[in-house]
Amino acid sequence: MSKPYRVLVTGSRDWDDALTVGAALEQALIDAGPRPVVVVHGACPSGADRHADHHARWLRGKGCTIDVEPHPAVWRPGGVFDRGAGFSRNRQMVALGADVCLAFIKDGSRGASHTAALAEAAGIETRRFTA
Repeated sequence: MSKPYRVLVTGSRDWDDALTVGAALEQALIDAGPRPVVVVHGACPSGADRHADHHARWLRGKGCTIDVEPHPAVWRPGGVFDRGAGFSRNRQMVALGADVCLAFIKDGSRGASHTAALAEAAGIETRRFTA
């Protein structure tokens, strides 16, 4: 089996354009060629992460070789709220590596913009979508 094509998805919690997320994922699937695809996201229950998760699972149901790798932030380690948990999670996802980063940034979202900047600094091709 060939090395998976890793697609890092980052996006605003209130990103509501599921069609743009789906189209971007389908383009990444085409770009991957015969390689299996892994969609990496921050496991937010709303917004771009949710849309990416649902669309990837729908594609898998249609027979595409695609897996989902969620990375939820640990907001309350030891019961204490950690304001930087999202940024820490973003750094970890980028450090795991990706072939492409799909960034869905609404109203200048700090978290999605941060992840996109980290991905670019790591040499990961980054495609930005804004609303």
